[in-house]
Amino acid sequence: MDQTINKVRKKTPLIHHLTNQVVMNFTANGLLSFGAAPVMAKATEEAQEMASLANGVLINIGTLTAPDLNAMIVAGKTANERGIPVVLDPVGVAATPFRTKAVKQILDKVKPAAIKGNAGELAHLVEIPWETKGVESIGDGDTEEIARKVRDVYGTTAVITGKTDIICTENDLIRNDTGHPILTKVTGAGCLLGSILTACLTTDDKVEEQALAAVKFYGLAAEYAASSKEVTGPGTFIPRFIDALSLNIDQLERR
Repeated sequence: MDQTINKVRKKTPLIHHLTNQVVMNFTANGLLSFGAAPVMAKATEEAQEMASLANGVLINIGTLTAPDLNAMIVAGKTANERGIPVVLDPVGVAATPFRTKAVKQILDKVKPAAIKGNAGELAHLVEIPWETKGVESIGDGDTEEIARKVRDVYGTTAVITGKTDIICTENDLIRNDTGHPILTKVTGAGCLLGSILTACLTTDDKVEEQALAAVKFYGLAAEYAASSKEVTGPGTFIPRFIDALSLNIDQLERR
């Protein structure tokens, strides 16, 4: 896990974000703190060029519009052609038919290296019943089954976030218990994780190591930040969390 993060910080990969407007600033600052470089670009006119310059592409449909969809497909296809990782974050895919159809269009034309989301979002992708509310997952069930089915249907690594994160690759299923409940009170916490996951996938490590490094480190950083005596709620947590993302794992574990 350490080696994946160290490789990211040595390389400083450029991550092309086609992400939602709510989280752009938080995501950019968090990824910079972690050690990678963000660029936010959703114009179709430059999607191919930007993806051609990047080391990884993040597609996040949080505030999706029709023009965004075309740019996402162009960037994703360009990334596939170049052999760089694409991470799909299907935010709120179950909320409306527009989102459902859009994600289907993306998956028909783009092959993601990983699909990351909450249980409700990924369950919807493989037609497993699950209760959702807007962009939130409020149901309960077998998240390992969902992860395996997403992996099998889409031929990708599935990352389900929650109290216990589930990572399902071609060869392994991994559970991660790091994290803190305060993350559920911060808009964009999951979106930033998608960005960090994309950065980790740019290394030459095994995908199991890459994905676990991202989710475990993220959870440890949240635990570290939440333990600060200055943190009294989500507002005071955010700056401590961004600071924590710049630390090494051994520092986080010694909190």
